[in-house]
Amino acid sequence: MSRPLKVMLVAAEASGDALGAGLARALKARLGKDVVFVGVGGPKMAAEGVASPFDIAELSILGWIEGLKAYGRVKKRVAETAALAEAEKPDAVVLIDSWGFTIRVAKAIRAAQPNIPLIKYVGPQVWASRPGRAKTLAGAVDHLLSLYSFDAPWFEREGLPTTVVGSQALHVDMGDADGARFRATRGIAVDAPLLLVLPGSRPSEIERMTPVYEATVKRLKAADPGLEVAVVAAGTVASDVAGRVAAWPFRAHLVTEAEKYDAMKAASVALATSGTVSTELALAGAPMVIAYRIDGLSYLLMKRLVTAKHITLFNIAADERIAPEFIQGEATPEILAKAVGRLLADPAEAADQATRQAAALDLMGRGGADPSELAADAVLRVIAGRSPRPA
Repeated sequence: MSRPLKVMLVAAEASGDALGAGLARALKARLGKDVVFVGVGGPKMAAEGVASPFDIAELSILGWIEGLKAYGRVKKRVAETAALAEAEKPDAVVLIDSWGFTIRVAKAIRAAQPNIPLIKYVGPQVWASRPGRAKTLAGAVDHLLSLYSFDAPWFEREGLPTTVVGSQALHVDMGDADGARFRATRGIAVDAPLLLVLPGSRPSEIERMTPVYEATVKRLKAADPGLEVAVVAAGTVASDVAGRVAAWPFRAHLVTEAEKYDAMKAASVALATSGTVSTELALAGAPMVIAYRIDGLSYLLMKRLVTAKHITLFNIAADERIAPEFIQGEATPEILAKAVGRLLADPAEAADQATRQAAALDLMGRGGADPSELAADAVLRVIAGRSPRPA
């Protein structure tokens, strides 16, 4: 009797953990007991049978300076991950997102075991900066699973077979989300203006952005004392966010992950740290203002390399600044309060922005097949040696 297929999944952040768990579920749905998993991941992947040898929370690194500080730790974890592949000898390795970590793992595994198929799930954003990474990736792995159609040509030009699987964020089910329920449970009037603040999902984002948002909301509350405020406390940073928001000098409703989509539906306007959450907000019909800050030196380095005009994915897809974006020095309480206040004061403008956000989601591939299913198909094709070549 043949042994089960063994697939190694490697994720280093919460977003990758979710993608890995979805892929594992899709593979199990096809193969049942004929597939087993090894690898590195978080709690969602663990629930699907991926027992990680270490906690991936320590690999959630943002910016060049944080990366330099964590270099020794990352190097050690790369070696451990490559050693796991050496011991387990999987039929394929899927390396999920987290460029800095996974490209090192890919090179280490390729050097030790050149015959194991390597699949990258989510490529580096070469359309935004450092296009040379496309060639680097093409030389390190056998196949790419990309999230968006505008990703593929960059890698296919370098000879890397690419399958566009779509973004899971475009498949979030908002059918059960109920804004009226959220307002009712919090005692927020149906017609009261509600600002939803989403400070981020990384510790460094919370540290940098939460004070900015507090000062922004303070300005908005001074202009309109009736403004209701809710703050999303996401996943692993929930306790940090809760502690910070509890010290704010005005009331803010704390929103758990379970209530997040209800709150998005209820929001008049959202103020969000750049990330996947912008796509979810657009799906919920919430007009938004986007902000982002990283450490100063990392920003100076990044600014020299970034070529994209926008950082929000639906803005990139539409090639238009639909949602306002304010980065680094522009992400000040004064500027953010003005942008948010304009949308709060003009419901027609807010509704028009929400409509244009939704239209841009179609350009990103909304309505396609489930990404996890497409990813599972591609992984099995690569293992079977029938990987599609670019047209």
